[in-house]
Amino acid sequence: MIRGVSVTVLTPNQTGVDRLKNPVYGQPIPTPVDNVLVAPSATSDLEAARPDGVNVALTLHFPKTFTGDLRGCEIEIPNYGKYRVIGEPKPYLVDNTPTDWWMPVEVEACHG
Repeated sequence: MIRGVSVTVLTPNQTGVDRLKNPVYGQPIPTPVDNVLVAPSATSDLEAARPDGVNVALTLHFPKTFTGDLRGCEIEIPNYGKYRVIGEPKPYLVDNTPTDWWMPVEVEACHG
């Protein structure tokens, strides 16, 4: 039986705006998520489909029990470190996913 790992989703926490009306962020809000599959990504991601050269480091497969929004989040993975979510992940249709996992999430390395 396949079993994923526990990760922590760090959701941005906007606490206000500065004098130029730019958002100001405080400590991110941590949310633990169990049973996430971690898969290394291919190195063929620097092509025309990714003109900005985003390097996908891992693909995480989130379980159906997770219903949050991952746009702009970071994810801490035990023994791997902290990664930044690329784009706005969306789940597959329920009918297309007979397993416990339904949302692939591409992430890139995040240092700092």
